[in-house]
Amino acid sequence: METNKSKDPLHGITLQNILEKLVNYYGFDTLGELINIKCFRENPSIKSSLTFLRKTDWARKKVEELYIKTIPKF
Repeated sequence: METNKSKDPLHGITLQNILEKLVNYYGFDTLGELINIKCFRENPSIKSSLTFLRKTDWARKKVEELYIKTIPKF
């Protein structure tokens, strides 16, 4: 019996998990340079960033794109 694996690299990964991995890898300083979002540059925290990213589609998309580009480096 074959198991169908999703080809979507984001399948099964929460936004919180993505953000935590990016922050651990880059840190908020570099993340704020790579993605120019205020929540990464001024008083950054996982909680405040998640709140913003869940409400803002364009910002979440940029974070997800960076995560996909960064996966091979983890």
